[in-house]
Formats: sequence, C-alpha cells, structure tokens
Amino acid sequence: MARFELKLPKMGESVAEATLTSWLKEVGETIEADEAVLEIATDKVDSEVPSEVDGVLVEKLFEIDDVVQVGQTIAIIETDGDAATDAAPATVVETPTVEKAIAAVEKTVAVAKDTVAPVVSSEDRFYSPLVKNMAKAEGISQTELDGIAGTGKDGRVTKNDMLAYIDTRGTEKQAPAPAAAPKVAKAAPKATPSPVSVNGEDEIIEMTRMGKLISHHMVASVQTSAHVQSFIEADVTNIWNWRKKVKGSFEQREGEKLTFTPIFMEAVAKAIRDFPMINISVDGDRIIKRKNINLGMAAALPDGNLIVPVIKNADQLNLVGMTKAVNDLATRSRGGKLKPDDTQGGTYTVTNVGTFGSIMGTPIINQPQVAILALGAIRKVPAVIETPDGDFIGIRMKMFLSHSYDHRVVNGALGGQFVKRVAEYLEAWDMNREI
Repeated sequence: MARFELKLPKMGESVAEATLTSWLKEVGETIEADEAVLEIATDKVDSEVPSEVDGVLVEKLFEIDDVVQVGQTIAIIETDGDAATDAAPATVVETPTVEKAIAAVEKTVAVAKDTVAPVVSSEDRFYSPLVKNMAKAEGISQTELDGIAGTGKDGRVTKNDMLAYIDTRGTEKQAPAPAAAPKVAKAAPKATPSPVSVNGEDEIIEMTRMGKLISHHMVASVQTSAHVQSFIEADVTNIWNWRKKVKGSFEQREGEKLTFTPIFMEAVAKAIRDFPMINISVDGDRIIKRKNINLGMAAALPDGNLIVPVIKNADQLNLVGMTKAVNDLATRSRGGKLKPDDTQGGTYTVTNVGTFGSIMGTPIINQPQVAILALGAIRKVPAVIETPDGDFIGIRMKMFLSHSYDHRVVNGALGGQFVKRVAEYLEAWDMNREI
C-alpha cells in the first residue's frame, strides 16, 4: 500500500489560501480519481478539491473552518500499489536516518511536555489542529485557551482569534495573575456587534460567509476610491430590432441564446481600446496600465449574493465568441460551478441593473479597478427624431448608461468621454450586420 498526500491546489492568480467549508468524504471511505473530497471557499468563489488517485481516505489534517495555504497537505489517501520494491532499499539505506528522526521527535515531545501540557478539545469547546499547533508553539496553556473568546462558528476559536490574543499576550504576560480576569472581559465586546433593539417578532439572520466578504469589499472600495458618476442615454432601437430579427436563426445555428449582454460587452471592449487609461489600477502613487482587456460581468446568485466572473481578452472575441463566454459564465455562476481563476484578473466591470427594472444606478467600483459601468433597463419612450425634412416625435428604445469612476486618477473628461463612446457604438449598430 502507498500513501498519497492530497494538497490544496493552486487556484488562480493572487489566491494564497482557502477556508475548508465541508468534507465530502469521511475517513475509511473509498475515493475514485477526480472525485471531490472536500469543499473550500476563497474570497472569490467556492470550489471542490478532487482526488488525483483511487484509494481510501485514511487521515484528515484539517477541520471545517480551518484556513489552508496553497500547497499544504489536506488529507492522506491510501492507494493500492506495490510498495515492497521501494520499501526494501529504504529500510536498509535510511534506517540510521529514521532512528535519528525518531530520537529527535521523542526529545521534542519530552521538551514540550515539560514546558506546557497539550491542549485538548472538550464536549463544550472544539479546537482545530491549527489552533492546537499555534497554542503549542506559543506555550499557551489549556486554561488560557479556554479563556479566549471565539468568533468562529458555534464560538470556535479561529486563527484570527489566536493571532489577536498572541499580539496582546506579550504585555499581559508581565502583569500579575489577578490582571488576567479583565482580559476575558475585554475580549467579549469584540465578538459581538453594536446592540440593536429587537422584539419577539423580529428575525435575526446571520450573514453568509460570502455576504460578509462582499460587505467588507464594498466598504473598502468606498473608503479607497473617490467615486463620481457620469450618465448618458443611448438609443438602442437598432440593436433591439436587429436582435429580434436574428436571435432565432442564431440560436438554431450556434446553440446559444443571443441576449443583449454580449452586444453591450462588445461595445465596452471597443471603447476601452479607444480610451486605454480607463483600463488601469492604482498602486500607491503609481498607475498600472493593463495590457489585457478583461471584462468582469457582475452576476446575481440565487441566494442574493453577487459574483463577478471575468471574460478574458474580451476585445479579441467576435460576437459569437462573446455570446458563448457570457452564457457559459452566467450558467456556471448560477450553478456554483465557477473555478477560482474565473473570477481573477478583471480590469473593468459591467453590471446590468436593468435586469431588475432599474433605469440607472451608481455602482461601487470593483477594486483594484478604477471604473464600473451600470446598464439600465431598456424602455420604450417618446423621443425627438431629427431628419433632413425636420424633427418629429417617435417611439424609440432607450437606456441609461451609468459610469462610476475613481476621481483620483480618472477625471470627468475621460470618464464622460468613455461612456459617451460606448453609447455611440450602440447607436451606430448596423441593422444589416451578419454573424
């Protein structure tokens, strides 16, 4: 038999760790190659971790809610295999090394026992392996650990709780023993929000993990960027009529529904090519001009949360390619099938507030980007139509485009010219266009 180490795989650009949210397999269960073993969550997306081999799960190295670093071993899987040929040389050549290692471990254990007794979980208080290791490394006793206020699920002590305690422990260690009592009293308010008056008819709903992340992300964006907005109304009558004419044949030929979103995305990508200084991010006092145009597409999830999958190199796609990319990301977003890399690398974001009937909006910038465009609902409205023979009133299909941008680096001229260019591309749509 051989032992395989299941490690947390690399999950895309800038993703260094993930939270273990659930185990899909228990110790002793058989696992097939490519079968999901556990579920994880990053600050962007939830995902499954599959096994690379067939075997039996023999050991879990992390518990639910533990934070795992990319490359760390999460579990041990025992596989069928002839390890005898490898075992014989290892026994002969490595025996002295193994004996030394065993002696070193025994010595370490003896020293640890002399310094601090190992902490243990109880029926009322569970500690993850990570927390236990941190307590052992810092010499935190069982009594100390039991006194730390936990902010995790069911009052569990998390990694952040431990780090916060360790940061303040240095000064408190020097204080006399009686001073330990106020320490616990101070920790309690940190674990609870400001009190809100409720009555027996009110319902208290705990925010989801993703909801908390979105909340922090939005607040951080408002505190980081100087948000300003520009609005423009676009006449999309030609697009409305053209789509109505071709959508049936398009779906029959391509097997994809033609919505308005890929048409709008194409116009945005073209406008970014015309105004590349919209496709930037800010790093301190430096501006990073992005080479690739990667459009984020804000999508609402069934649970009410929001996610932003990214269309990579959107300016290089024709309308058919854009339609397939939009439909694929939208479908996988709703089904919870996005991969971590699907939400990474965005350089500009588009959100469709018109889906919910809003005619315009003032969206918050998706950091570290510097601008975001909101698409309002398409409405049938009376409008003045100019012709060589004079002006007259007609029925047109119109929509508002709302452009939020970071006034630290994008001035009103650039922000206004960009959204005007998007509108110009939409209004200049060729009714005879073929796809």
